[in-house]
Amino acid sequence: MTKFSDLKLDPKVLEAIAEAGYETPTPIQAQAIPEALAGRDVLGIAQTGTGKTASFTLPLITRLARGRARARMPRSLVLAPTRELAAQVAENFDVYAKYTKLTKALLIGGVSFAEQDKLIDRGVDVLIATPGRLLDHFERGKLLLTGVEVMVVDEADRMLDMGFIPDIERIFQLTPFTRQTLFFSATMAPEIERITNMFLSNPARIEVARQATTAETITQALIEIKPSRRDRAFAEKRAVLRKLIRAEGEACTNAIIFCNRKIDVDVVAKSLRRHGFNAAPIHGDLDQSVRTRTLEGFRDGTVRLLVASDVAARGLDIPAVSHVFNFDVPSHSEDYVHRIGRTGRAGRLGKAFTLATPADEKYLSAIEALLQKELPRGEIPEGFDDEERPTRKRNERGRPGKEAAPRGGSRRSRKDDAAAEPVADTPETPVVEGVAADPAPKLRDEARHDTRNESRDDKRNGRGPRRERPRDGEPVIGMGDHVPDFLMREFRSKKAG
Repeated sequence: MTKFSDLKLDPKVLEAIAEAGYETPTPIQAQAIPEALAGRDVLGIAQTGTGKTASFTLPLITRLARGRARARMPRSLVLAPTRELAAQVAENFDVYAKYTKLTKALLIGGVSFAEQDKLIDRGVDVLIATPGRLLDHFERGKLLLTGVEVMVVDEADRMLDMGFIPDIERIFQLTPFTRQTLFFSATMAPEIERITNMFLSNPARIEVARQATTAETITQALIEIKPSRRDRAFAEKRAVLRKLIRAEGEACTNAIIFCNRKIDVDVVAKSLRRHGFNAAPIHGDLDQSVRTRTLEGFRDGTVRLLVASDVAARGLDIPAVSHVFNFDVPSHSEDYVHRIGRTGRAGRLGKAFTLATPADEKYLSAIEALLQKELPRGEIPEGFDDEERPTRKRNERGRPGKEAAPRGGSRRSRKDDAAAEPVADTPETPVVEGVAADPAPKLRDEARHDTRNESRDDKRNGRGPRRERPRDGEPVIGMGDHVPDFLMREFRSKKAG
């Protein structure tokens, strides 16, 4: 059996590998490292979780051990599709190059340009970047790629899915023609093959497994859900997801839950937290510091359930993931392979559940055609229903806590409501001859409403409010039988006196 000591790597690299606890390379490593050390271009095709990162990191460090970087001119370039994958490559480099004097810079979005510029100005041996941020630095005149000796493209098929292929082609054109290229991908779409034919020179093609195959260590199950109503599908899928997690019990030490849309990631994570699960979301719209903190929490066990978009589906090396739940069937069949490949890594056992509704039939057919086999069907667990929770009274518009206003009218103020209600223990209004008693409160309220309407009409017509005259036969409300004293006085003129 081949060992790392048989691969002619730098002694300092071998020392770091031994310290990390590795002794035997994976098949992709055993075949790709000798070709890369020989200076050949390499086209590596292997499913996720097979150790592709070390396949290019170890020979890269060995080749760059001699020489020195110049300012703004990196000696090697590693391109990754996402920030998380780029950060992971940087972590691998730190582990394997700890006994060398090689330097690196990580260029990803969400981080200050100034800090990255300082690293580039000092000169770096290895530049690890996402395509967009790399081109931003180049266009600002802060970076030259004419000194690149080795160029690595990791997760090339993911680059295709994310629309980075035009950027990759441009970056290839900015690097020297004499560079060595290491190209790794899990699948080989026609567009990927076109790029390899254009920019790789007689590459050593290494394919350690049939394209788009899943690991034998993963137990898969398709859970078919028939919603009671179309508009209830999302809520019922969340309920089934909770049942599955509860049914797995302690066997589900941690899990990644994949959604197709970023907005659904937030909703599912919030729903799980509301039902007592330790869950956190991660997707491309979150700030980089939040994404980094969430991933660290998932790695150290403080976060049990990671609800993610496909930004976390590729390349992340979290070896101890026990379960994967596809809350949504992926719209791209290749993504199914990458998603469930987050579990069952490095020989461990894993489980992958996929929730599907009748609307997902065409996506399921594409996945089964890619895998060349039918997905095993599973059953929805019995029991594990959510406990009844007290809910606040909702008004007819669905908003909790407030009384709904009647349709077609505005909500009256408390003052109006108080005025409209009859006051208890109020003395009767005295009746004077020819004068009737005070009308009922309801009549007063209607009269006030009519007066307000007429006043608004008068204002629109440019007139002030007018006093309503009593109609014939209509009672007149007077002041009662009390007359002030000053009105009873007699006034005489001085002449008359």
